[in-house]
Amino acid sequence: MIEVDHVSRRYGPVLSVDDVSFVVRPGEIVGFLGPNGAGKSTLIRMLATYLEPTSGRIRIAGHDTVSDALGARRSLGYLPEHNALFEAMRVDRFLDFVGRVRGLSREERKERGAWVADRCGLEAVLGKRIRECSKGYRQRLGLAAALLHDPPVILLDEPTHGLDPLQVVAFRSFLHELREGRAILFSSHVLAEVAAISDRLIAIDGGRVVLDEGVPELAARAAREGCGLEALVLSGVQNSRGVARLAPAP
Repeated sequence: MIEVDHVSRRYGPVLSVDDVSFVVRPGEIVGFLGPNGAGKSTLIRMLATYLEPTSGRIRIAGHDTVSDALGARRSLGYLPEHNALFEAMRVDRFLDFVGRVRGLSREERKERGAWVADRCGLEAVLGKRIRECSKGYRQRLGLAAALLHDPPVILLDEPTHGLDPLQVVAFRSFLHELREGRAILFSSHVLAEVAAISDRLIAIDGGRVVLDEGVPELAARAAREGCGLEALVLSGVQNSRGVARLAPAP
């Protein structure tokens, strides 16, 4: 699971994340929202162990991200917003390389590589160099690399960026197949997309959590108030700082 316990992060005098706490349990898909400058990217980097909290504690599958960063990384599958890939490598060799880095045996690399290639739709490009692949295939390759070692915690930052509408629908279905026994945090700027995938929404603004509520409960509240789910979430963020900058669905 993901445990964020009273976490703050400062950049000098600037407080980017301010006393944030939440939990993502196994079997749960949580959507993570925030306007530009809200502290969302900083918090994601702390979850991924790239940054350390100034105060508070983060645990990934029971591993403290500061005192046991390697344990946290072994338990985490992370797809960053800007997907860094080795352009000159072939897709199949890149997946094998990731498997070696993750400590998988040859048998495990073969088995897991075949599984992620199938589930992420990479069979057609396995023999191509990454630089020859489209943006959509690169995004799928990044997701495959994040899932290769079968992690119990999955952190996805704008994972549908570059995917066409049919691929987005397939991704939603795939994510729900992955949920059993895994804690999944899914970040996006598109409210409708996050709501369609997630069990619960967390919104951060001004470095603080301004919304943490189940999607069914939010939908019921929106119906009572005679507005859409997006309007309800936007209103909550707007009320927290006076200006809303989350993007509605296109």
